[in-house]
Amino acid sequence: MPHEQRSGAPVSRISYENDIPVTANVEAESWAAALTPRLAQFAAVARHEHVTRAAQEMGVPQSTLSRAMVRLEEDLGVALFARRGRTVALTPAGRTFLHSVERALAEVDRAAESVRADADPTAGLVSFGFLHTLGTETVPGLIRSFRVDHPRVRFQLVQNYGEAMLERMRAGGLDLCLTSPVPDAPDLVARRLDEQRLRLVVPDDHRLAGRRRVRLAEAASELFVTLEPGYGLRRITDALCAEAGFTPRIAFEGEEAETLRGLVAAGLGVALLPPPAVPRPGVAELTVTAPRAVREIGVAWLDGHPDTPPVAAFKKFLLSRRGQLLT
Repeated sequence: MPHEQRSGAPVSRISYENDIPVTANVEAESWAAALTPRLAQFAAVARHEHVTRAAQEMGVPQSTLSRAMVRLEEDLGVALFARRGRTVALTPAGRTFLHSVERALAEVDRAAESVRADADPTAGLVSFGFLHTLGTETVPGLIRSFRVDHPRVRFQLVQNYGEAMLERMRAGGLDLCLTSPVPDAPDLVARRLDEQRLRLVVPDDHRLAGRRRVRLAEAASELFVTLEPGYGLRRITDALCAEAGFTPRIAFEGEEAETLRGLVAAGLGVALLPPPAVPRPGVAELTVTAPRAVREIGVAWLDGHPDTPPVAAFKKFLLSRRGQLLT
């Protein structure tokens, strides 16, 4: 019987002795590609123990299904059926194979239902990343407002620093992220949504604590506590200090803005930080008049990446909040 040659899955011709296939030569890495198209057909034949009835259920010609089962046995090098005309019975090897095939097909069904559910316009999933400093008030407020019109949409929320979120998004783990600075990369689309003033935070017994406004150059001699290199706020801090004419002397580096505020309150340095969600005792927060100390907040997504309906709806909502994100 002639057989079609599959690309990427070389198979040697085999011989049968007493209807038992002797050998096969399918490369190990090609098993899934070689066998998957025939697994549902195999399960149907095994369930009906009759090729014609299985073919009717599958909506394929009986001859096509018969050839598919022969080819499956050839590829495996194992007899899966004992044949009596068009009636078949599973061999012990066939029964063992069926158990695994049924589990595999059930897993495919679950996977299909899962992705369909995530794409559901009314109750789908949005994987959304954002900076730690936006997690206390900004993001909860955004989601609450969005769900007024989309009450059943689900969110997978990820808090991290900007570069880590962008890499996770590139790897397929996020649909959208709020980050700062607004990224400029050829594989991303980014839109500026708002800007947030940064304050010079000093201990409440500091020489500048009684001031309301300060030029950043007045803190040139101070020790700074900052986020670690790689964080967007660290890059902004370094750039603002350079614009003010000095390189900050770093006393401590951390991963979270409120931890830095605690270090400032303990008298261990000063910091450039966004406003706190709740005023913190032990510190004074000063407006920086020069240079203009702000950070831009933007939303980013992968260029050319198709959106599911819930992601598209949330993206549209975020873009509608341009200039009002932090209010």
